[in-house]
Amino acid sequence: MAQRFQFLKRKRYALPIGLLLIIGAGLAGLAALRNGGSGPGPAANSGDGGDAAAITSDVHFYGQSPPVYPSPNMTGAGPWADAFSKARALVANMTLSEKISLTGGTSSNTSCPGFVGAIPRLNFTGLCLADAGNGVRGTDFVSSWPSGIHVGASWNRALTHQRGQGMGGEFRTKGVNVLLGPVVGPAGRVVLSGRNWEGFSVDPYLAGALVFETVQAVQAVGVMTSTKHFIGNEQETNRNPSTSSGVTTEAVSSNIDDKTMHELYLWPFQDAVRAGTGTVMCSYNRVNNSYGCANSNLLNGLLKTELGFQGFVVTDWGAQHAGVATALAGLDMAMPNPDPFWGSHLAAAIGNGSVPGSRLDDMATRVIAAWYRMGQDKNYPASGIGMAPDLLKPHAIVDARNSTFRSTLLDGAIEGHVLVKNIRGALPLKTPRMLSLFGYSAKNPDHNSPSAIAWKFGAESFSVSDLLAGFMGPGTVGTVTVGINGTLYSGGGSGAPSQSLMVSPFDALVQQAYDDGTALFWDFTSAKPSVNPASDTCLVFGNAFATEGSDRPAARDDYTDGLIRHVADQCNNTIVVLHNAGIRLVDQFVDHANVTALVFAHLPGEASGKALAALLYGRANPSGRLPYTVARNESDYRALNPDLPAGDFARFPQSNFSEGVLVDYRHFAARNITPRYEFGFGLSYTTFNYSNLSVDKAVSLNSTTNNTQLFAPYPSGAVREGGPEDLYDTLVRVSADVTNTGGVAGAEVAQLYVRLPSYSGVPQLRGFDKPFLNALQTATVRFELTRRDLSVWDTAAQQWRLLPGRYAMAVGRSCRDTPLVGEVVIP
Repeated sequence: MAQRFQFLKRKRYALPIGLLLIIGAGLAGLAALRNGGSGPGPAANSGDGGDAAAITSDVHFYGQSPPVYPSPNMTGAGPWADAFSKARALVANMTLSEKISLTGGTSSNTSCPGFVGAIPRLNFTGLCLADAGNGVRGTDFVSSWPSGIHVGASWNRALTHQRGQGMGGEFRTKGVNVLLGPVVGPAGRVVLSGRNWEGFSVDPYLAGALVFETVQAVQAVGVMTSTKHFIGNEQETNRNPSTSSGVTTEAVSSNIDDKTMHELYLWPFQDAVRAGTGTVMCSYNRVNNSYGCANSNLLNGLLKTELGFQGFVVTDWGAQHAGVATALAGLDMAMPNPDPFWGSHLAAAIGNGSVPGSRLDDMATRVIAAWYRMGQDKNYPASGIGMAPDLLKPHAIVDARNSTFRSTLLDGAIEGHVLVKNIRGALPLKTPRMLSLFGYSAKNPDHNSPSAIAWKFGAESFSVSDLLAGFMGPGTVGTVTVGINGTLYSGGGSGAPSQSLMVSPFDALVQQAYDDGTALFWDFTSAKPSVNPASDTCLVFGNAFATEGSDRPAARDDYTDGLIRHVADQCNNTIVVLHNAGIRLVDQFVDHANVTALVFAHLPGEASGKALAALLYGRANPSGRLPYTVARNESDYRALNPDLPAGDFARFPQSNFSEGVLVDYRHFAARNITPRYEFGFGLSYTTFNYSNLSVDKAVSLNSTTNNTQLFAPYPSGAVREGGPEDLYDTLVRVSADVTNTGGVAGAEVAQLYVRLPSYSGVPQLRGFDKPFLNALQTATVRFELTRRDLSVWDTAAQQWRLLPGRYAMAVGRSCRDTPLVGEVVIP
């Protein structure tokens, strides 16, 4: 059989006989899910007795990710019913080859990174799958939207929804059927992970709230979202297997216990499924030593059974490493093509019974149902119509930009900036006589041309050779910390949007200075520039670059920190602006007496300069808040760097998530570490006061459910998209008054933190609101806490459990600044 089917040749992908046995569907499958623990994988530096016992076969790891079979069929529950019915009828009329054509990509005369061919006789028009979660990549006449980290820093649900609408509309106009995003994995466990910038936040609640808005908004305009990367894709180093001198090194294994999986990494994916995401993309890495796209526990168990996911699972590009195994594990579509594991081999596997015909029917049904669910069967642009294969050759112009959303682009850019220091009235600026500008991140890169690979992958400010070194290989640790060639609008890789037009900080400040009659001087190349002593204000611009394929080498860089200190030594009003694609440490300069202000500018998209100028000159009031924690030292973080192959497991890199849910601010709280700037922190040009906290248990409004049932230990509702339907019942309501006590209008991010009985000393974000208040205005913020918000994952019962005890409630400005404290007791 191994000679006949290529996908069974590699020993590391062979299935033990026991894994091929059907152990039951539905809840029977859930019984096989792993119980909690400190981490199922072996220690990275341990083995079975030294070099002589070095692990050379993955047989050593069998059983660490429990089997869950068979793959559950789509049910068409809830809003999927009509699409499911239509899809079943269409699939019933398909030939075997037509069904198989839906399970893998094919070539096209477009630049769509993925393409599923049409079936003309059945009026299926095909699918264009295109990057990415921050805007359409690799084409012209599109917008460059603020990146995920910037959206997370806005803490604004409504603005996130508007971004999804505008961005989704551009994908639709370009004929893209599947938007390859949004990103909630990586979640941000590894501080220096190269793709953290694509996601919203290291906190699962904040990320979940924003992915929910994004999925709903994008899909409301008829474009499928492909929420990614499922799951545990927390580093780029060794993200893919590689072979050198005949020795294969597998992709890194994220070893995650069951409790941590549910309470942290699965949480935002659960919100995306509840929002109705049409597809989920499985990840490159292994999880508990089973590849993400062949992991039955993840795909059959967690995603399709426990969460009731109705759409289809698609691989990350090239992430399929087996044929029969991936089909049985719940994979539905291989990208960018079905070779070498599916295609004709899948047909043969169906023919000899290795893969049941019902599994293929379910794959096809899930794909077609998602197509119907988004209404793409009616009046949808032709697949890839605006994705010209070569922008340097004559092609039809399909302008996807919509002027309606220009304000959304600007507002989004504004609200993702976070002001963290502002002393001696440094900001806002008040028509300075002389400004001096320094630093490489102020101006545009020297090139913005679709002829360059750098343009296609967001590396105009960076060395494209460094990007490709990791992107085209297994993934590595990078060597360069900054984009020295210009300001950053996004990070690099497949998540980068394309720049059709952008305004740099320098562009906007030149215009402002011209209007104000301000003298303007600049030096963007010198490490130790001369500073005009007549300068009222000096602005220093730096950045921290990150890209897919490489993890960041450091959380700070001496060049930029030295530049800042040099300018501050000569200018007593030095304002620092950092465009950071991830956490950036600042302790080497931030306490300098002449550094009067610091802005984390993140990745604002095309309106970068206009947004920054509005903030610097007070036309907009800063309202961004940190979606992560900025430490004082690297050693303060639990997982700073990616894990590397080591010891007896050199061929099987291990990454043990032994910290559990104690990531970022929860780790700092549990270890009593004082950060430089805490999660949720940010300054404004005005001040806010909190008062009148109210905490009340909900009363059942359902005549068939009494209050005892409402607060029962476990949910009992039917499984819908996102899990049991009563998991989202409101159990506790919290409210507080927020007053703008300053002199200017501004928005405040009111945050609710809960200390659960099982994590009594550790706050967990469970609500946020962002009212805009005029001077002296008061607003009431309200938070509704659901059963899920107040529950912990019970590994024995394999359900969310509401524990009896005291639940501390704290409302305030950040995770460490919560002036209002209350509690609720659940018997």
